[in-house]
Amino acid sequence: MMKNAIEVRGLTVDRGGQRVLDGLDLDIAAGVVTGLLGPSGCGKSTLLRSIVGVQKTRSGEVTVLAEPAGSRPLRDRVGYVTQDASVYEDLTVTENLRFFARVLGCDQAEVSRVIAAVDLGSHADAVAGELSGGQLSRASLAVALLGSPDLLVLDEPTVGLDPVLRRDLWRLFHSLADSGVTVLVSSHVMDEAERCQRLLLMRDGVILADGTPAEVKERAGAEDVEAAFLSLVEGAAA
Repeated sequence: MMKNAIEVRGLTVDRGGQRVLDGLDLDIAAGVVTGLLGPSGCGKSTLLRSIVGVQKTRSGEVTVLAEPAGSRPLRDRVGYVTQDASVYEDLTVTENLRFFARVLGCDQAEVSRVIAAVDLGSHADAVAGELSGGQLSRASLAVALLGSPDLLVLDEPTVGLDPVLRRDLWRLFHSLADSGVTVLVSSHVMDEAERCQRLLLMRDGVILADGTPAEVKERAGAEDVEAAFLSLVEGAAA
């Protein structure tokens, strides 16, 4: 098994005339749940888009599963969930998944598996456009799980979900990691940090901390990750 699922070297990205990422270097270990945490607008989504290979970059290299980000060999090895729903709203949940399963060349048995994985069985025949925001998020996650990808890149996947479902999804993320899948999850909710095996704390396009939750808290001399984040921000500004 490879040591790093993702390697980022000198990544620089400009968006809207602004420098969002400036020479970023980063390694993300394979087979673990890594949380990318930071406030909205700090560059998390830009970094995720660069890893998936859909972001125009100014310079630098991003290697994913030993391949250039966005290259053809990665198309069925990376599952990606954006903040916006990635399903057709005029189709049912099952119809959406059957469509994407055909596109990916997956066995149709995959459809039932992923619907169960995200607990949408009771809404399998519901039209996507009539689902709640949380249900739409789960439908998008189900699409990303088709074909059992080696890497899951999830941009704010638990926004708008109730605490029970959030807990269940984090259990799913860890179960996937236990089976060898690399899971990269972004969030602006600091209380989700403790659910991660590794943390990347980000602000203004810069990684302020990289380590286990315990390591991050110890480095900052804080009792929780939110306090650690604030301490690191203040230290960087000093």
